[in-house]
Amino acid sequence: MMQPAAVPGRCAEGDRTLSQSIRRAVDLIRRAAEHPLSLTEAAEVLGVHKSTALRILQTLESARFVRRTGAGTYVLGSGIIELSELALGSMDLRQFAAAPLRALQRETGHTVHLAQLTGDEIIYIDKVDSPAFDAVKLPSRIGRAVSIYASAVGKTILAYLPTEERDRLLSHVVFERFTPTTYADRESLDAELLRIKDQGWAVDNGEHDTYVMCVAAPIRDSRGQVIAAASMTAIEVIASLDQLKESLPLLLDTANQISRELGHPADLG
Repeated sequence: MMQPAAVPGRCAEGDRTLSQSIRRAVDLIRRAAEHPLSLTEAAEVLGVHKSTALRILQTLESARFVRRTGAGTYVLGSGIIELSELALGSMDLRQFAAAPLRALQRETGHTVHLAQLTGDEIIYIDKVDSPAFDAVKLPSRIGRAVSIYASAVGKTILAYLPTEERDRLLSHVVFERFTPTTYADRESLDAELLRIKDQGWAVDNGEHDTYVMCVAAPIRDSRGQVIAAASMTAIEVIASLDQLKESLPLLLDTANQISRELGHPADLG
């Protein structure tokens, strides 16, 4: 059955309406940042009836972009602040980590990653490829989420999170045994996280992809909180896990150097 052809005028009109709606929502968030916003003022900013304005505010509230006060007005929500901090943190972290990570790659020859907890995911925010991997490309990509429990960087960050935050993140995880070495249940993972926190670094012994070996170290900010992890990765035919661990002192030194750049005064140990 043939679908009716799109009407150019209607498409253009729909685009303009959507664009106007987005602009008004942005204006609404800005007003809420400036002063407590009443429902009446919100309706005026949006150019809609109060009932429609209320639905839009409730949508923004569910995303934590605005927050309803006890007086019934709306102010800027923590979601916007969190996004701003994450964006600034990622830019600063990549900037401070760039030179040390590239020096580590040159010295070891291994692929180097930088990963950060962003929202409920652990994301690769930088990667320095090894020329040894020209024939076989690693699956990692900048901007891509990594397994939170079947990766060295994921386990490193998890190990240092407050218990409540770790429980919250893992409550959404459906454990899957990707390989024979995967920590595919909460009990075995918790034991592994304790070991990681005790020794100060983590390994990935082919836990997501059997042929990928990895070691990771935590990166701390000025408050001493672990906000990211740096790692070295190799394909097993190029370097075994034991061979990769021979460069662990260099990785720890690199993580310490990045942490100092972020304002953390002491070595990670």
